Amino acid sequence: GNASPLLSGSRSSKTFKPKKNIPEGSHQYELLKHAEATLGSGNLRQAVMLPEGEDLNEWIAVNTVDFFNQINMLYGTITEFCTESSCPIMSAGPRYEYHWADGTNIKKPIKCSAPKYIDYLMTWVQDQLDDETLFPSKIGGCSCVPWDSPSWLNHALIPACPCLPGVPFPKNFMSVAKTILKRLFRVYAHIYHQHFDSVMRLQEEAHLNTSFKHFIFFVQEFSLIDRRELAPLHELIEKLGSKDR
Repeated sequence: GNASPLLSGSRSSKTFKPKKNIPEGSHQYELLKHAEATLGSGNLRQAVMLPEGEDLNEWIAVNTVDFFNQINMLYGTITEFCTESSCPIMSAGPRYEYHWADGTNIKKPIKCSAPKYIDYLMTWVQDQLDDETLFPSKIGGCSCVPWDSPSWLNHALIPACPCLPGVPFPKNFMSVAKTILKRLFRVYAHIYHQHFDSVMRLQEEAHLNTSFKHFIFFVQEFSLIDRRELAPLHELIEKLGSKDR
């Protein structure tokens, strides 16, 4: 079985937003299964590397969806402690405060409470993940028939199949993915700085630490978040990295 508690089905499935599912039988689903299997090996540095022969955009897309689901679940466990009164501003310790803007609905950054900010943030991420032009779920493969079934190749050659030829990733995919990950990091930062006592009481710290370590190793592997953005958890990141040297 997998060593990572993130992947076990025994946890409470309370999530903040609906879980984003990757269609079973699709190539992305196989990539996700590969990621889960390598995570179980315990070597996270190796687990985050691009598998041989795979497309970088697709690997980043699959993992971004997975991180969204993990953070969704982690924040879901502490939402009752993250309230308008306990967290009137979205912060990560005394030195870092975040104001929300998405560039479309809210152009000028607004100061708001942490639960409001995280609701805006997770809704915005969800909208990006649900946008087929940004995160195509059918990429050069057919999801009507499981890819490992004998009839897959024959079926994939039928021009009428709606899955083909597959939708390519857009040119701005990487910049959107970087923005998503930069924003998801802020939820980890808020949980660690403002709610770690609740995480400890719920005995979720191993779960949180494993998830965050996986997230950090992934963004470091592909240089997806600027170092300055990671400053609120700089010490923790150093500590997690030093254990693997």
